[in-house]
Amino acid sequence: MDDYRRLADRIADDIALGRLRPGERLPTQRAFARRRGIAGSTAGRVYGELVRRGLVVGEVGRGTFVRAAPVPSGRALAEPATTAPVNMELNYPSAPGQSELLAPALAPLLRPDLLTEVLRPAPVAGTAPAREAAAGLLATAGWRPDPSRLLFAGNARQAIAATLASLVRPGGRVGVEALTYPLVKEIAERLGIVLVPLAMDEEGLRPDAVASAHRSAPLSAVYVQPTLHNPTSVTAGHGRRRELAEVVRQLDLPVVEDRIWSFLHDGLAPLAAHAPERVHVVDGLSKRVAPGLTVGFLVVPEGRAGAVGAALRSGGWAAGGFALEAAVRWIADGTVDRLVAAKRADATLRQGLVARYLAGFTVHADPQAYFAWWELPKPWRADTFAAAAAARGIALTPGPAFTTAAGSGTARSGTARSGTAGSGTAASGASVSGTAAAPDCVRLGLASAAPPELERALRTLAGLARSAP
Repeated sequence: MDDYRRLADRIADDIALGRLRPGERLPTQRAFARRRGIAGSTAGRVYGELVRRGLVVGEVGRGTFVRAAPVPSGRALAEPATTAPVNMELNYPSAPGQSELLAPALAPLLRPDLLTEVLRPAPVAGTAPAREAAAGLLATAGWRPDPSRLLFAGNARQAIAATLASLVRPGGRVGVEALTYPLVKEIAERLGIVLVPLAMDEEGLRPDAVASAHRSAPLSAVYVQPTLHNPTSVTAGHGRRRELAEVVRQLDLPVVEDRIWSFLHDGLAPLAAHAPERVHVVDGLSKRVAPGLTVGFLVVPEGRAGAVGAALRSGGWAAGGFALEAAVRWIADGTVDRLVAAKRADATLRQGLVARYLAGFTVHADPQAYFAWWELPKPWRADTFAAAAAARGIALTPGPAFTTAAGSGTARSGTARSGTAGSGTAASGASVSGTAAAPDCVRLGLASAAPPELERALRTLAGLARSAP
């Protein structure tokens, strides 16, 4: 075993045995190297290994601290948790009467003659009715996807994985917002892709950050969430989308545009409308409808259907025939539209609870979003607050889960925007760089808890934030 791993094991033992306590600061790498009589580079590898294991968190300009709570993995955000009565990590909205709305379209599929047909494997290009239905569902003002360029995955996460697999070789670099969807980090790790954090501002990803990163070392692709960015709720305006489109066109860069939350937002045309030859659009039904029976949508540039389709097939990421047929029927009979309307109203109601109970705190949220990004008051740190919330039966996601450092697993980013809950509008202000300290923020997923539970949880969290750690 390498020497640096033996040293990391000793520190891990100290943490496990309580000799190093949660929140305790480790010596600087220089001091650690001097004390152990090792090279500075070896000390860096020790600390990097501890970060990789999720035992410590490194914060630029502040030091390295023992974690107060286990590092959340992408999987923790994707699978149901049973340890917390109020789960604000998972974020799957459910409209009142949702099951009653969904059932009528499913009933005919259970007839033996239809069931035999829909239980057969579906091609990645789906069927002609599926492509037409999906194109109509995804259409916005000024943009309607060409049905011939639609492919189908089991869900949006699989669509992201297949697109990246088709675009980027192992070791390739993909630019992402400095705060990004945690499951993209897990997908990148499995595919051997290096994520490069790119600076953001009040409109999301900055075009100059894309160009600068590409000049430093060529990027293979960019992954971006221009509408209701998770976790900050930022939405890029028309001008920003045009600027991003022009930059990726000049640099000849492919883009993966994640629009999974766009159904909550009014009418902005996607980035793909400005650069259809560069942008792969990812969307799905897991948030619009339900996570248990879902379909992921992919709109690919001309000439890309073969490569992305091959990735879908080889990864086992194609949509199931039953789910695809159910989706076509839900779209055609208006069920999806009714669910979207109900969920928009529900998201607005829940944001009202955030504004009421977290008034006076710095919270970044769009009134149409199902999540909020909370800058914690000092002296709270994100992982300490998450651990304290868990002790009170509330699961939420600390800010470092969304951060990415170029070429490593070290969490690094900055604060998102400045504003105060209760303003009724999305806040704007400070930018997010790819090299600032890990944010002492938590993301609040508002969708999964019933409103009375959410109300109690927000009241509890507000009281916790006003107390001392």
